[in-house]
Amino acid sequence: MPPPTVKEVADRAGVSAGTVSNVLNRPEVVSEETRLRVLQAIDELGFVRNGSARALRVGRSRTIGMLVLDVGNPFFTDVARGADDVVGRQGSILTLVDLADDAVRQRRTLDQLEEHRVQGVLITPVDGEDPRLDELAARGVPVVLVDRRSGDPHRCSVAVDDVLGGQLAAQHLLEQGHESIAFVGGPIHLRQVADRRQGAASAVQRAGAAAELTTFETPSPTIRSGLEAGRSIAAIAPERRPTAVFCANDLLALGVLQAFTSAGLRVPDDIAIIGYDDIDFAAGAAVPLSSVRQPREELGRTAAELLFDELRDPHGHRHRQVVFQPELVVRESSRLQADRSRR
Repeated sequence: MPPPTVKEVADRAGVSAGTVSNVLNRPEVVSEETRLRVLQAIDELGFVRNGSARALRVGRSRTIGMLVLDVGNPFFTDVARGADDVVGRQGSILTLVDLADDAVRQRRTLDQLEEHRVQGVLITPVDGEDPRLDELAARGVPVVLVDRRSGDPHRCSVAVDDVLGGQLAAQHLLEQGHESIAFVGGPIHLRQVADRRQGAASAVQRAGAAAELTTFETPSPTIRSGLEAGRSIAAIAPERRPTAVFCANDLLALGVLQAFTSAGLRVPDDIAIIGYDDIDFAAGAAVPLSSVRQPREELGRTAAELLFDELRDPHGHRHRQVVFQPELVVRESSRLQADRSRR
C-alpha cells in the first residue's frame, strides 16, 4: 500500500495542499484550529514527510553534519550532546561522523555531506586548512569550527584556551614540588595537543633552570597509547624518572594510570598524574584523576547556536570566535601526602 500523500492529508482535513505544507514548514502562518485539524489528519493517515523531496524543493535538508576526531572519546560525545540539544529544538537532526584523525576521510565526508544538501557543518578538523571548508561556506553552507580556534574572521569557532589549560596543569604540578614533568600526548600536529604542551612548557620555563619538561609523543590520544607511554615512563630508572605526568587528555591519563599500577608505582606517592577534559571517567578512576575541565556540552551548544544564527540571517550574521576558559580540578592523582592528610 503506497504511503499517504499531502493531497490525501489535505482532503481529510478539508484544506488545500498549500495549507498542509504551511503546517509542516511554516506553522506560525496557520491558525491554531486549522493546524490542529491538519495534524489530526496526519496522525490518522500515518503521513510521513518526504525529507528528500523537501530537500530538492528548498535546496537544503534538515540535517546538520558534525565531524569529530574520535567518537570513542567521551569528550566529543558530550560536545555532540550539547549540539544535538540545540539542533533538535530547531527541528533538525544531527549526523555525527568519526573522522578517525584522517584528513582524506575528512575531505570525502565533506563532499558526501554537500551531496546530501546538509544545512550546515560543525567540525573539529583534522586539517583546518582544507579548502573544502571555504568552498562549502562560499556555496551557502555555514561551517563552525568546534574545539578549534579559527584564524579566519569570516568563520565562527568555539574553543577553549588550551595554552592556559596547559599552564594550569604544569603550574599545579610545580607547586606540588615536581621539577621533572613528563608531557604525554600526540600526535603533536593536532592543534589542541600542541597548545597544551606549549602552555605546560611556558610554565616550566618560568619555574627556572631546575625544572624540565620531557615530551612522550603518542600516535593517538587514546587509552592504548597512554598505556604504552606509561610503560615507557615506568621503565625509566627511579633516579631519572619524572615525578609527575601531564597528559593531553583523560584517556591518555587513564592508560598511564593503568601502566603505573601494573608496574607497582603508587599514584601520587611515587608519581603524580594530571589529565585534560575532565570526562566522567576521570573522577571515577581507581585513583581519581586531577584534570583540566572543559565546558564540553556548552561548547557544542554554542557552536550549534552560532550555526543557526547564520542560517537565519546569512547576510546580517556576525562571525564570532568564542574562547572559553578552562578550569583546574584537583583530585587524588596529583595531591601531595601532606595535602591529603589535611582534607
